[in-house]
Amino acid sequence: MFPVALAGAKAPTLMWAHEHEIEPQAAAQLRNIAALPWVHGVRVMPDVHLGKGATVGSVIAMPDAVSPAAVGVDIGCGMEAVRTDLTAADLPDDLRSLRSRIEAAVPVGFHSHEDAVDVKRLPLGARRLASPVLWQRFWSKFSDLHPGVQQLESRARKQIGSLGSGNHFIEVCLDQDDAVWVLLHSGSRNIGKELAERHTKIARDLPHNQDLPDRDLAVFLAGTPEMVAYRHDLTWAQEYAARNRAVMLALVCESIRAEFGDRPVGFDAPVSCHHNYVSEEEIDGVPMLVTRKGAVRAGAGDLALIPGSMGTRSYVVRGKGNPASFQSASHGAGRRMSRSAAKRQFTVEDLIAQTEGVESRKDAGVVDEIPAAYKDIDQVIAAQTDLIEVQHTLRQVLCVKG
Repeated sequence: MFPVALAGAKAPTLMWAHEHEIEPQAAAQLRNIAALPWVHGVRVMPDVHLGKGATVGSVIAMPDAVSPAAVGVDIGCGMEAVRTDLTAADLPDDLRSLRSRIEAAVPVGFHSHEDAVDVKRLPLGARRLASPVLWQRFWSKFSDLHPGVQQLESRARKQIGSLGSGNHFIEVCLDQDDAVWVLLHSGSRNIGKELAERHTKIARDLPHNQDLPDRDLAVFLAGTPEMVAYRHDLTWAQEYAARNRAVMLALVCESIRAEFGDRPVGFDAPVSCHHNYVSEEEIDGVPMLVTRKGAVRAGAGDLALIPGSMGTRSYVVRGKGNPASFQSASHGAGRRMSRSAAKRQFTVEDLIAQTEGVESRKDAGVVDEIPAAYKDIDQVIAAQTDLIEVQHTLRQVLCVKG
């Protein structure tokens, strides 16, 4: 059944969704992307929906160019998950205490830690975040970032290990065997957004971008100082996002250990993946710069995470390495309506009903994250059986939102 070609697209554009299932604005946006003279091909995942400049759920291959919009403002946004040795039988009937403990350990929304987290004190984080020397080496690169963000270093340090808001979350889940998992979703916080917006503005003003159908799709070209500067800052922000999730996961695991007191809790090796990023890959036998915005790499054997919405299922998957999709898969369920539309249509009572059985916020501040605002995650998974194989099916029992 899939993929299907997008009618009227200039560059080859294959989709794991039918055009009638996609917002007309998103389809038009995909055609604008495919019309860029630098594009080799576009691949569209089943969670596709309208984005800023570039469509969420798109994979774009260009040999000599990168569009910041094709990465998104939350550079390096992605997922992290770990299986514990706890089972459903170990969990208390009331999970409010555990949610409160996690919320006390991990700042949410626009908040940050009062002081930067000392990663040396984190048993899990200390192993995964490497030596203090490498940690210092990472921060030493801050002074080489765009001059416009230099005043933000203190804030960036304090936001390592924090969640953010919107569709970012921390969840405790049960898999098909009732094993307890931790699953979280976050990115590069404010510093990634600041870098993305500054470089996008630079790209929009370059001469070769003046006649584009959408100036938000402005690109940097290989061999130019603007491309070098963007790739440098992008790489740093992707690493920041990965470190942010690693610290956050360590803090959540600490909270779980504290909640269970004398009962030792073990954790497997984590699964981690970006879904807003750039990588250098070979596509159709040619070296390409591949941007995935709301998509994960699904190379043969790659483990990835595809979450649903609040109160629904999420999936741990293994990639099949399908070259037709540029070895990619979806990053989640994908929104089916905007946040403002969800707030107009649904009430707190609707949210309570749709998140029944999940320990979570149930107030007006998260109504826009109601499950009905998202596509059916099971249908999204079913549309990409040629791209991924499900390893674990997770159902949420606790969800922390910003």
